[in-house]
Amino acid sequence: MAISSKTERVLETLRKEFNGRVKIDVVERVLYEKDATAIPIETKTPQAVIFPTNKSEVQKIVEILYNEDIPMVPRGGGSCLTGGAVSLRGDEVIISFEKMNRFKIDLDNATVIAQPGVITYQLQQAVEKQGLFYPPDPSSYKYSTIGGNIAENAGGPRCVKYGVTRDYVLGLEGVIKYGEHFKFGAPVMKDVAGYDFTKFLIGSEGTLGIITEAILRLIPLPKERKVLLAFFDSLEDVGKAVTKIMTSGIFPSALEFMDRACIKAVNDYKNLGLPENKVGLLLIEVDGHPIAVQEEVMEVAKLLESMGVSVKLAKTKEEEEKLWAARRALGPAISKLGTGKVNEDIVVPRSKLAEYIPAVERLAKKYNLVCAIFGHIGDGNLHVNFMFDRSNRDDLERVEKAVEELFKLTVNFGGSITGEHGVGITKKPFLKLQLGEVGIELVKGVKKLFDPKNLFNPGKLVDV
Repeated sequence: MAISSKTERVLETLRKEFNGRVKIDVVERVLYEKDATAIPIETKTPQAVIFPTNKSEVQKIVEILYNEDIPMVPRGGGSCLTGGAVSLRGDEVIISFEKMNRFKIDLDNATVIAQPGVITYQLQQAVEKQGLFYPPDPSSYKYSTIGGNIAENAGGPRCVKYGVTRDYVLGLEGVIKYGEHFKFGAPVMKDVAGYDFTKFLIGSEGTLGIITEAILRLIPLPKERKVLLAFFDSLEDVGKAVTKIMTSGIFPSALEFMDRACIKAVNDYKNLGLPENKVGLLLIEVDGHPIAVQEEVMEVAKLLESMGVSVKLAKTKEEEEKLWAARRALGPAISKLGTGKVNEDIVVPRSKLAEYIPAVERLAKKYNLVCAIFGHIGDGNLHVNFMFDRSNRDDLERVEKAVEELFKLTVNFGGSITGEHGVGITKKPFLKLQLGEVGIELVKGVKKLFDPKNLFNPGKLVDV
């Protein structure tokens, strides 16, 4: 879409104000047209990309754009998998937080104040040097940002024990309609003053306003970690093993699943030599005090062996890192199974896993699709991947039908259509399956309260 005369005038004002940090050259704008979404979606080149460096600049940008009726899309690392950080209409301005990447650790209060552009991994590395721990660890943690994690309520393998991003955000600052500034929460563990808008904004996908600063809670860094693998001949036994572990009195820091297709893909990608005759494996991590960890990991091994499950303990830190590197490389590894991949991050109650996983495999067979399942099985959050040929229209149609049926199956099992990727564009048509008519109307009402002009990330999550 060509830049309109009104937008051109507004952008010229912003260019003078922000000294070259407003990019309107088409080559630079095209770089921000896509995010990491694998499903083919129609996006448009944004009108401009703006790079603020502090919260005052963000407030000024929002004030000008909102008063001039120009829509805006906040963007962190561009790692969103549901189309949340892209321009859909072509009249939007991208607000990129690449230059807002500073943070300050408060050791006395075990908190950190972070700008939205802070890379998750860099913050984790810094706090761990101080003996502290920021647990949320999405697979994109080496390039995703704190702001993006907050917008999507990101999870990761460690969430089974430590919780998701929401559990570590104590306060937020940001900007809503007409450039109005908000500040919710404080660097304290207890705060019941009014409605909890801090938690409410987490997972709102940039549709209610723009976050400029977050207060994050830190906890003590575990002194030891141990990893073991368990190999299964039956998918039903996987679900039963998860239940046994989670009711054994041991709380693993990670409990990850890979099916047979994933095992083969990782072997081809990382040459790990994992047994490919098994239907699946569990990667189990236990952390805490060194003595307790040693006892607990052996107890988990005995529990699994009593079920007839073969177990392998990682003997060195290098072996552990190799296994985790393989788990985090699953996305690109299974991408080699087809020219197209749809990755859905559904969640079901743990008690239903033994029934649910075989049901998904039957669904894949019904539509003649290659299916790879992996994920955070300890909290019921699975990544169901359907592989297809992008050039084959029939393949794409079968995938679309399979995804719709997958969501219906998930809701019928008492689960959620998304555990950490968010709704964005790709899951928006299915949100009503889970929330119902009343739920959708409430979401729309909140959106209109925060953003009456529908200018914050329009077209995402819900239509108003």
